[in-house]
Amino acid sequence: MKAIKIGTKVEIYNDAVVTYNELPARSYIVRFEKMTGFYLEEYPDIQVKEDKVYGERLKKVQKVLHSYEKFDRNLGVILSGYKGIGKSMFARLLSEAAVKNGIPIIVVDQYIPGIASYIETIDQNVMVLFDEFDKTFADVKPVEGEVEPQAALLGLFDGIAQGKKLFVITCNDIRKLNEFIVNRPGRFHYHFRFDYPSADEIRTYLSDQLESAHHNVIDSIVSFSRKVDLNYDCLRAIAFEVNNGESLRNAIEDLNIVNLAEERYNLTIHFKNGAPMYVGNRNIDFFQDEEISVCFSEDDYHEILTVGFWIADSEYDMKSNCSVIAGEKLKITYDEEYDDELVKKVKKLLVDHFEIRKVREKSLHYAL
Repeated sequence: MKAIKIGTKVEIYNDAVVTYNELPARSYIVRFEKMTGFYLEEYPDIQVKEDKVYGERLKKVQKVLHSYEKFDRNLGVILSGYKGIGKSMFARLLSEAAVKNGIPIIVVDQYIPGIASYIETIDQNVMVLFDEFDKTFADVKPVEGEVEPQAALLGLFDGIAQGKKLFVITCNDIRKLNEFIVNRPGRFHYHFRFDYPSADEIRTYLSDQLESAHHNVIDSIVSFSRKVDLNYDCLRAIAFEVNNGESLRNAIEDLNIVNLAEERYNLTIHFKNGAPMYVGNRNIDFFQDEEISVCFSEDDYHEILTVGFWIADSEYDMKSNCSVIAGEKLKITYDEEYDDELVKKVKKLLVDHFEIRKVREKSLHYAL
């Protein structure tokens, strides 16, 4: 039997009770019961299952831990980006490294009123991981009279509480984050933005994941990734299917990689004897099996030249990092009714090639 006194209250437990002066360095998850309140439940140790980590993730993990050691207050880290980009892997890498450095991990996977006060009572260095924060906190509507869930955490993030804590939040949509979280390095010192892998990163990944007998399809997959955004989940699935003997075409048709978003592209027609003509932010369905027409103008107003093309004629060009269609495969027509002199001028231009470049998401960080 164990008798534990808390204040003036004494509770009786069996001999299975173990007491610690501090939480052992492992993973826990916050739970709540109406009768007893908040408690921590042991959570399966967070581990990285991948054999190889791509990009500079390990370097950034060490950067976070080094800064946390130097800080005399809480340190906050935002991990944002689309699904399947690598946020969860980074969080696992950071969690694994933190435990090795003697820092317990506390996972918060749901909003419960009063959770901030509970976390404040943990008087030691811990890492608190809020996974999919934009869903578990930003999308939660408070009960009438209660503080908005994100606002309720601001005091916790500020570092007024006991113990120096490392707060990590992952989110898909940063527009859902409270305005006092984004652009507030006093609360969240780091904001790591995870983007879709580049052509070189995809090539490296596929070289590792595909069996050598299937390396001949790498260029085709890279080309496909320049037309539609592919995250690491998609690449892993494609590599699995190809390694199992499926053709790339069949793999794409059968996998859960579907054409839902309106992909947008910048289009440029290049001439051998004149300046190129450009159309920006145009929606193109790369999966349609019919001729596509795009109108161009010399003065950004009057459309005088139309380019007809088939997606099947496009090839990925490694040097320009975009899809290219040779000039001889294009169907060029002119608006003869607009202005004879302008049309005659444009007709003298010799078409060289046509470029289709996907519009990528604007970088969130400033460039120096």
